[in-house]
Amino acid sequence: MKKLLAYLWPTAWLLATVCCALTLALSGARNLQVAAVSVNLPEDIVPSQALAGLTIAIDAGHGGYDGGAVGRKSRTVEKDLNLDVALRLRLLLRAQGASVIMTREGDYSLCDDHPPMRKKLQDMQRRALLITEGRADLLLSIHMNEYANARQAGPQVFFREDCPAGRALAESLQAAMNEALQPPRNRQVGTGDYYILTLGIPSALVECGFLSNAREEELLRGATYRERVARSIRNGVLGWAAGEEKPEALPRQQR
Repeated sequence: MKKLLAYLWPTAWLLATVCCALTLALSGARNLQVAAVSVNLPEDIVPSQALAGLTIAIDAGHGGYDGGAVGRKSRTVEKDLNLDVALRLRLLLRAQGASVIMTREGDYSLCDDHPPMRKKLQDMQRRALLITEGRADLLLSIHMNEYANARQAGPQVFFREDCPAGRALAESLQAAMNEALQPPRNRQVGTGDYYILTLGIPSALVECGFLSNAREEELLRGATYRERVARSIRNGVLGWAAGEEKPEALPRQQR
């Protein structure tokens, strides 16, 4: 028995070492493409004042303890992709003359460790406070989608039900994303009862794509595609801003 253990122990140790190395390698590969965004504006972007005078809030969904959706193949977490797209979008909107408010700029949530209420509620209340105190004129909440049916794909934009201002913004964003990203299916805008959309300003929640769809998951993991996503959202904002009619937003809903 002792001879058998003496023979097996080096083999077991070697297998454990290899497994550990593979785990670390795969973990590194999983996060390799979700890197810090450059603070420099891409060379092909021409600055303008098309959005001058507008203060735009960008809400990178989830963060910290709340990872959001998870890629089915890569296990990439939504919160990282949301932040990457949000930071890219900030650069693009600033280049068009807008002032930008970010609800988060890193991997953290806005709630306390042990709040007197649900963590998610406190997190959302504090995001809302940043947006309202910053007197934002417009809100864009960035997310990634998931669904049980892995064939579902394509970006989709949501707005507060019965809010004309939200619908106008969402339709402009949806059209721009469908045109720029050329998804297999051109989705239409939808309505959703999201806390972040009830602050009394034109608001849209942007689902950039499905992490539950293998092809789209791989695309979203790539920096080049996330840049395309950010630019398509920028295009939607520019289209909205250029429109002659600006419907009123519904009053803020207290929750």
